[in-house]
Amino acid sequence: MANQFEKNTIRLSFFIGIVSFLNLIRKPPLKDWLIIFLLKGYIASILDNILVKKGYLKYPVNLFKSFDISVLFSYVIFPVMCIYFNQVTKQSNILGILTKCFIFTFPAVVAELWLEKNTKLITYKKSWTGIHSFISIASTFLIVRFLITLIRKSAEKQSG
Repeated sequence: MANQFEKNTIRLSFFIGIVSFLNLIRKPPLKDWLIIFLLKGYIASILDNILVKKGYLKYPVNLFKSFDISVLFSYVIFPVMCIYFNQVTKQSNILGILTKCFIFTFPAVVAELWLEKNTKLITYKKSWTGIHSFISIASTFLIVRFLITLIRKSAEKQSG
């Protein structure tokens, strides 16, 4: 059973994630932020599910016991971080996007490593390391950033 620290960490993270999401969607264009939120949640849950099923990651303490993945991370925290990332890179060139991707990914991986070492919220199995987490987090940030750019360009063509 989870200790109080893990339960409180989950509750606080969920609350912060929801408040952040509500704050983020106040900024236009709302449609883009919702697409990013849903797309990131979709991609993160698929990737997380694959990694859990293959035995690389485990989430001993979870928001919802019926899920093997971290619902909090895949559907709240990660998508909110991705909206922030897309907001700060909306006008950036490739170098700016890559630099900001590193700036967003590095603290997320440090936090995950700390949680893996000090809590039962995540457990690395097999040969999974922080480098693998860095690559998966950064690549999904970049994939969603690329897809929203395509969506925006397609919308411009259709309306123009």
